[in-house]
Amino acid sequence: MDHGLPDDFTVESAVALAVRAPSVHNSQPWQWRTGDRTVHLYADRTRRLAGTDPDGRDLMLSCGAALHHLRIGFAALGWRAEVHRLPNPAEPDHLAAIELHRHQPTLEDIELAAAIPRRRTDRRRHSSWSVPQGHIEVLARRAADEGAILRPALDSARYHLAGAIKEAAWLHSEDPVYRTELAAWSGRHVSPDGVPSANAPAQDDTPGALPARAFAEPRLAQTEGATGEDDETVLLVLSTASDDVMSRLRAGEATSAVLLTATSLGLATSPLTEPLELAGTRDKVRDLVTGGTFPQMVLRTGWAPVNADPLPATPRRNTAEVLGELGKPITDPVRYQSH
Repeated sequence: MDHGLPDDFTVESAVALAVRAPSVHNSQPWQWRTGDRTVHLYADRTRRLAGTDPDGRDLMLSCGAALHHLRIGFAALGWRAEVHRLPNPAEPDHLAAIELHRHQPTLEDIELAAAIPRRRTDRRRHSSWSVPQGHIEVLARRAADEGAILRPALDSARYHLAGAIKEAAWLHSEDPVYRTELAAWSGRHVSPDGVPSANAPAQDDTPGALPARAFAEPRLAQTEGATGEDDETVLLVLSTASDDVMSRLRAGEATSAVLLTATSLGLATSPLTEPLELAGTRDKVRDLVTGGTFPQMVLRTGWAPVNADPLPATPRRNTAEVLGELGKPITDPVRYQSH
């Protein structure tokens, strides 16, 4: 980049943090480009999962999470990211152009950046410890800062949300296109994308447990003594006032802010998007859980048991496969479609 702007090492370091963002089935549907004075985020539509994500909503959430990770990475490295979202109507896959300005990192910047390599999607049962209301309020404020609404599903809202989760799991189990796609993108062992077997537990048959995705070859053991799903596991629903591309992108940024904050607080989290991937169950969540705002993400949140084994980091593609110069194509040499 030009003199006075971040050097290549700083940019590569920030992008390396950005690609640690969660994405649907760890599909990593993003590309980054650098200009003389800017960094640009593009959606990689070749990685959209048609059976899971028919309208591309999950893809946009994934890219939004990566954008927020990039902002946090640059902030901790001493650069404020000025983001121009959807800068070119003629290029719908051009999601953001980022200008960078000198910045003194704050304690919050450093805490959130430090949470990036530590964050995991933990699908195991939680302990019986309750999540303090103060923690939930902090998470809600972080979501609000990104233009989203975050609220816990309580009482009847939780009942209806659990019903939508179960209904979506059943509908997907009857969909051969979805099942084939899920099998192709899970059960991984050495792949740089997809869901590794080591991070996926088998279906939990504990009474009250919510159904999870039926990933291929699950090998993650439940923690001995964990209590399973109960009132101590918080279901947080993130929603937006609108449902356009901008709202979905910002919802992804808010998801990242909530996940990184939760990690910094010591909480275990896992995204639940399955009930929002089907129009019928998503409408039910909107009408019965979020009060008419558009649900974008459900986050299962609680405390991991003290004896829980650390989770391995989910693999990511090499930075060189997703980062290049503006105007020049990047060749993605390895495109895994099966396990």
